[in-house]
Amino acid sequence: MRYNGVCYDVGRVMMGQNWRPAFDAAEVDRELAIIKDDLHCNAVRICGQDLDRLTTAAGLAMDRGLAVWFCPELWDRAEAETLAYIDEAARRAQQVRQGRAGQLVLSVGSELTLFMQGIVDGESVLARLQHPTFWDRIRSGAHNIRLNAFLAEANAVARRSFKGAVTYASVPLEDVAWDLFDVVCADLYRDVRIRDQFPSLLQRFTGLGRPVVITEFGCCTYRGAADAGGTGWAIVNPDVTPPRWNGVYVRDEGEQAHEISEVLTILGDAGIDGAFVMTFISPLLLTSGDPRYDLDMASYSLVKSYRDRCGDRYRGLPWDPKESFAAVASYYAAHQGGR
Repeated sequence: MRYNGVCYDVGRVMMGQNWRPAFDAAEVDRELAIIKDDLHCNAVRICGQDLDRLTTAAGLAMDRGLAVWFCPELWDRAEAETLAYIDEAARRAQQVRQGRAGQLVLSVGSELTLFMQGIVDGESVLARLQHPTFWDRIRSGAHNIRLNAFLAEANAVARRSFKGAVTYASVPLEDVAWDLFDVVCADLYRDVRIRDQFPSLLQRFTGLGRPVVITEFGCCTYRGAADAGGTGWAIVNPDVTPPRWNGVYVRDEGEQAHEISEVLTILGDAGIDGAFVMTFISPLLLTSGDPRYDLDMASYSLVKSYRDRCGDRYRGLPWDPKESFAAVASYYAAHQGGR
């Protein structure tokens, strides 16, 4: 693949909760160095809401020679506010891109049918998914008309300022007008329902005359997580404090590592141009020696985060690599991409 990548969250914000509460530029720079040198990535997909964080991380990554996929995400806002945000993000991305070695790709959004107000009913992503009309609207395809109308506006707004490649991270229930964009992108998680059809599903995105990149895929860290795919996170009972499980689960780093390795192999064999493993770190989902509170099991991250101590592998950093880190590093080292 041309892009051997990983997603790197600098602060996605859902329903008021920042998924990376603390942002330290020196720590980010160390992690980006590890992503390049130890994980053997040549690209990083930087996601988050705060544009200062995004531009800081993007600049640090490009200084280290990584290709950057710049992914500003303002979730659960109306279309007009989202367009204004994309406009400012495009200006920031162009500033970062100028005068630096490497490549920067701008995404105008991620899974907007789910994460933006207005395409389907509901004020938040969870309200949209649980709305009684959601699946009827998806099956009818009516959401695609409004989605592509918005994407046409977003694309035009972004290209006024940004002079590089522009894309959009879609979800399979969306039928995107890809002639708007330079790269075809999909967040695509394998699960038990599509396991046998997964290689053929990729054909939906190939053959469109554009590079194809899987912008998000991965697996959580418990037995059975590979079957759950993109809903693997939903094992936490949100109604209890502190959070704990809604059933009985067993930590299984090996299953996560095996699933990610298998999918990477399928993507490479299918001629996909690039892939970004979800995700490098999830600092809110802390590991614990007590299985009842080991929230890292619900995490897609390649490293496990500690509450009150640093890890053993990298001095001063509050995490340690999981088995999936080694699996991804091994695959990428053996399949070096080129830009």
